[in-house]
Amino acid sequence: MKEPTHSVGGTRSPHPDEPDVHLSVFLHGARFDFAACITAAVTFLREHRERHYADAVDVLPGRAEGLPRLPNERLYLEP
Repeated sequence: MKEPTHSVGGTRSPHPDEPDVHLSVFLHGARFDFAACITAAVTFLREHRERHYADAVDVLPGRAEGLPRLPNERLYLEP
């Protein structure tokens, strides 16, 4: 298995060959911003919209540098 080398916010990306996106999550009145690889972001967005509010998660334009990674990002990678 190839060791990821791309890191944002000090944590390594599970898919270093993909660009990271800025994922914004609005939860119980608070906004949380994360970096995530595209694959994980799309899966998280789809699952969140199916189970919660459709407009509570967005992918924002701009760079994801300096943001913490999406918690448990690997769980949102499609097999």
